[in-house]
Amino acid sequence: MSKRILALLMIALLALAACQRQPEVIPTVRPTITPSPIPSETPIPSPTVEATATSEATAEATVEGADATAEATATPSAKQVADALLQEVVVEADGEVIIGLAAALSGEGLAPLGIDIQRGAELALVARPVVTVDGMEFTVVLDAQDDTCSADGGQAVASRFASDEQVVGVVGPMCSSACRAAAPIFDAAGYTTISPSCTAADLTTSEYSSFNRAVVSDAFQGVIAAEYIYNTLGASRIATIHDGSTYGEGLVRVMSARFEELGGEIVAADAIAVGDTDFRGLLEDIAQEQPDLIYFAGFPAEAARIADQRGDTGLEDVILMGADGIRTQEFIDLAGDSAEGVLASTSIAASSEALDAFLALYVETYGEEPPAPFHANAFDATNILLDAIEATASVNAAGELVIDRAAISAHVRALEDFQGLTGVLNADGTGEMSVADIGISRVTDGAFAQIAIGSIDDETVIITETEQ
Repeated sequence: MSKRILALLMIALLALAACQRQPEVIPTVRPTITPSPIPSETPIPSPTVEATATSEATAEATVEGADATAEATATPSAKQVADALLQEVVVEADGEVIIGLAAALSGEGLAPLGIDIQRGAELALVARPVVTVDGMEFTVVLDAQDDTCSADGGQAVASRFASDEQVVGVVGPMCSSACRAAAPIFDAAGYTTISPSCTAADLTTSEYSSFNRAVVSDAFQGVIAAEYIYNTLGASRIATIHDGSTYGEGLVRVMSARFEELGGEIVAADAIAVGDTDFRGLLEDIAQEQPDLIYFAGFPAEAARIADQRGDTGLEDVILMGADGIRTQEFIDLAGDSAEGVLASTSIAASSEALDAFLALYVETYGEEPPAPFHANAFDATNILLDAIEATASVNAAGELVIDRAAISAHVRALEDFQGLTGVLNADGTGEMSVADIGISRVTDGAFAQIAIGSIDDETVIITETEQ
């Protein structure tokens, strides 16, 4: 805790001591953890007044009780003062504005996704290294932490950032399991997070005050995937596999429900564990059901092994389809020739000169094409936070930048017509902001190539094929 906050708390406590009411102060315990390494509610009862036999005594007690209530209302408790101060970030005149970033920066099949997100945020700061408030410029820096794409990692990183009074807001986490575990911690700390990749549909129906996303919900992606499978591919019998994650299970649930509404049949529904490597037994069981397609919701490492082991179980001619979790170069590298023909869906950025310039800068800066699909979402998420700072912060008499986290949250939740790389983003008050189209890609000659675009217009799904 800073000296400034300690001093203000002392002032509050002295004010309380000057009053005759001395409420018990219950300190708030804030969790702390060691930063992860990065590779390349009881109500306070109202006082009761003992009744007397005379109306005069009753009236006197009533007046005293009213006075006490007024005094309690006028004088904040030390905890109330502390809670208010924790919502305020103060950056010295020559200090830095810190934006947190939470993504999986390690792990087979996961690191490319997280690194792509980190790069998107970094490029936002290359283009916009300072925020300007009241004519003064303050440098912005990124504090990147590894959330490991897991519930444990999400909790750990959320605790790390929530215990740092200088972190203004957070881009991330990366995976829906991490977002779900982190949200209650960020809620309690009054933080704002904008995830570029947490797509689980229920994250914006769970009343989290901190969670926002600059990516399309699986409530949208799963529906388009089902429509493409049933109506475009003509597959009526499919098997589903997910990796047990919040993301994987939720996406399969949405896709399956729509697929069955269309008249399709789920002939097998299975789950695997992240880290497993041999799926032959599972695939042999699926082969007995003779599916037209296998739909997998998970990440590259497991997807690559499923793609490869199809050939050992008589499923080599059965289409394998996934979603944004597998649309990475690493999936192709791991699966080799078995990746050919595999399909994947993902939200796609709106075509624009700004996007073209961004992608050129990406390649110039990092020496390669983006290895995963969320760079533009991270760029937009970072800029939304920077816009919120410039719109709500102020500079005090000492030349310090004063940022109110509650004002940041209100600004983000009321976002209108944000012109992003991923399209025009508008907040609906629940954390949803994006309505981008969904692209369907197929691995052809060792690279993902877009073959269709899915969109929803007035609840009608429209699939437009872009390549045969």
